Order: sequence, then structure tokens, then C-alpha cells
Amino acid sequence: MRRMTRVLAAAGVSSVLALITAMPAAATAVPRGRDEQWWFTTWDIENKVWPITKGAGVTVAVIDTGVNSQLPDLNGVVIPGADLENGGGDGRMDTDTKDGGHGTGMAALIASQGTTTGFVGVAPEAKIMPIVATGGDTVKIAKGVRYATDHGAKVVNISQGSAAPSGQCLPQIQEAVGYAIQHDVVVVSSAGNEGDTLNSAHAPSVCAGVLSVGAIDYKNRAWVKTQRQPYVTVAAPGVSVGSIGRDGKFIPRLEGTSQASALTSATAALLRSKFPQMSAREVVQRITNTTVDAGPQGKDNMTGYGTVVPIFALTRNVPKSAPNPVFEKFDQWQATQPKQAQTPGAQPQGAEQKEDSGPSSTLIVLGFFGGLTVLIVVGAILMARRSGGRNRGAGPQQFGPGGPQPGTPPSFGAPPAQGAPPEGARPDFRPPAGQVWPGPTDQGPSNEPRN
Repeated sequence: MRRMTRVLAAAGVSSVLALITAMPAAATAVPRGRDEQWWFTTWDIENKVWPITKGAGVTVAVIDTGVNSQLPDLNGVVIPGADLENGGGDGRMDTDTKDGGHGTGMAALIASQGTTTGFVGVAPEAKIMPIVATGGDTVKIAKGVRYATDHGAKVVNISQGSAAPSGQCLPQIQEAVGYAIQHDVVVVSSAGNEGDTLNSAHAPSVCAGVLSVGAIDYKNRAWVKTQRQPYVTVAAPGVSVGSIGRDGKFIPRLEGTSQASALTSATAALLRSKFPQMSAREVVQRITNTTVDAGPQGKDNMTGYGTVVPIFALTRNVPKSAPNPVFEKFDQWQATQPKQAQTPGAQPQGAEQKEDSGPSSTLIVLGFFGGLTVLIVVGAILMARRSGGRNRGAGPQQFGPGGPQPGTPPSFGAPPAQGAPPEGARPDFRPPAGQVWPGPTDQGPSNEPRN
């Protein structure tokens, strides 16, 4: 069994991380009067993450119920998207009448400005592309993934799902996810909210190449309803995680893997902003290999390889050889498909990690710069098939068994049944014993792309 290299110990790293990629926006608010926004404390967003990046230059597609772009908290954040449910719209109106504005809530978790509510997104300088596609319509969700890919999204958040018969990804969605990955897009999905009951398989979480997210509470415990499936890759805050509804009002004390997915998408946006040349494959690899263990020790089917920690993903040394279960699964699926020209986001594990020397790198350079004639000559050579472990200590942890199994669409409107911080309480989840959150002066990833 391959082993995941843990990078949570206080070890040296090999390259210098720039303090700031762009000047922080002075207008960005900070959370105020929202004890429930406990992940800002847990992740130390204001002190550690935002001095490095706030997500500038990255568009996150939110495939959901649409987003109310008229809210002051989302002023300047929401760009035109698409309404694949009703036709003719651009997604900048929330169509949800059941949960108070599910799509708006997910967008706010990612990039709210806190203008009127004080509720601020983790990546407030990112842009949101709203795509209306809901109701378990796999065809429309698949179209939404392709639309997002074709219109410049670098991260796609899908806080919903539909039944996956026999625990297998539906072909339409799998092909759309494959299309996104081939175009260097990170796809994130909620793991599901019925782990204590039906615990059935859902797509797109079960699909190869999707970063599937379970939910934890403020004590870093698995949410009782989070899906229990091998496809769960990581976990993020999902208990007592309120957000903004389509009416612009703050909705408190909610729970679901929807929120966990949105916060993980925000983390992916931070990485893509700080490291714009880093491939989708590497982004997912970094997130997965820099988690804090949650739930039962080691990899488990509720919290996957552990809880996402944005500052670790931004600063820790992740070896280029570190396992990447999400993309290993994708590579296995890709190997069964007709041969296609490789693209940066879909290269098999290790392909993009070779040094810039030797025959393979030469062919890549020639293929890129040699023009049409050279492409014709070497095209046949480049054509090839493209083609999950954590622990509480510093030692490596074996991957648990992979493979498809259920996930469920997360809810946005349910009050929490577990783990809500008492009013006025600060979250007590902390890094493992002997560790501290790194600061923006820490050294950065060894696999930072060359300029």
C-alpha cells in the first residue's frame, strides 16, 4: 500500500514563500459579531491566511440555485453565469424558495464582503460564477460543469448530488468532470447528509477526480450525519455554519456538508490565487496531504484523510511524490477511455513533476513552442492514456481502501443537532500537540511551479 507523507510536523521546507502575492484589499471586512464563524479562529484566517492571499484572480463556479448578486455583501463579487434550469438567465438571481437561498449561502461562505451582515467569506477577493442546476438533474449538472470550465472557472463547487446507482458515477457527470480536469479545473463536491440513515451513493462525490468533502464540528469531530463512504476525501467545518440567505439576512446555526464543500472550494481558490501556475492535480494533492486528523485515527469514511487547513496547504512542504488518491482514481478511469492528448490538469501522477530535462520535458517544450508542424510530428508520441492516510503523529499513514460509494446532497436549512458552539464561546479545536499555525514568513511548497 502506498503511504501518504504527512507534512503537519514542524519540519523544514525547501523553498521560500512570498509574503504576499498582491496587496490585501483594504475594503475587505473582518468577521464581526459572528461567534458562529468559528472557522476563522480555527484556521486563523485573518492573521495567517489573508496576509498571503485572499483569492484574487480566481473564479469559483457555484453550481446551485443561483446567487442574489444584488446583496451588498456580494457587491462586485458575482459575475454572469448561466441558468440551466429555467433558461435565459445568467444565474445572478437565487431561485431557491425552500432553504432560503442555498446558492447564495454557498457563495457567501466563499466570498462574502461582510458589508452589512459582518459575515465574510474565506476568499473574499475571489469571483463567483453562479450556475443554476439543481433537483438531481444529472444532465444539467454535467452541463454546468462544462459551462464553468468553458467560461474560465478554476474551481467548481457542487454542494448537492443525485443518486448514483450501484455506487457508480453516472456517465454524463463523470465525462463532464473528466472534461473539467482535462482543462485544469478543481472540482469539489459535498459528501452527503444521510450518513446516519440511508448513506446512499451520490454523484458527483463518487466520481473519479472529484474532491469529496465531509463535515466536522468546532471540536474537529465528524458530524453525525456526514456520509460514511470511501469516496470521502477530506472534511471541513459543517456544523453551526450559518451563512447569508437570498434575502440578505444572516441565517444562523446551520449544518451540512454543503457548507464544508464551499469552505473547501474557498481553500482551493486561495491556493490557485497564490500559485496560479500550479495544476489542479497539485492543488488537490496539497489539500489532501496537509490535513489534520479527524474522526477515527487514520483514514476513515466520514472525514477521509482529515480536516482541511488552508494555511498548511499554502505553506507546508508537500513532496512531489506524495500520494494523490483523487487523481489516482481519475487516472484509473481515464485509462479506460479513448486516448486523448494530455493536458496539464490531467497528467498522470508524476508526469508534471519531472525535472525540466530529458526527452519527456523536451517533447513538451517542442509541442508547446514548435508550432503546427512540430505538433504534427510529435503529436503521436505525446498521445497517451492519462492514466486514498493521515495520522495524529508525524509518521506516515496508509491509504484506506478507495473506490466508489455513496454521498448525498447537503442541506442548507437544517438547525444543528450536534456540536454547536455555545453562544459567545470560542472554538476549542487546535492543532495537534506541540504544533502551531505557521505564519506567512514560513517557507513554502517544494512543488511551487517554476515561473
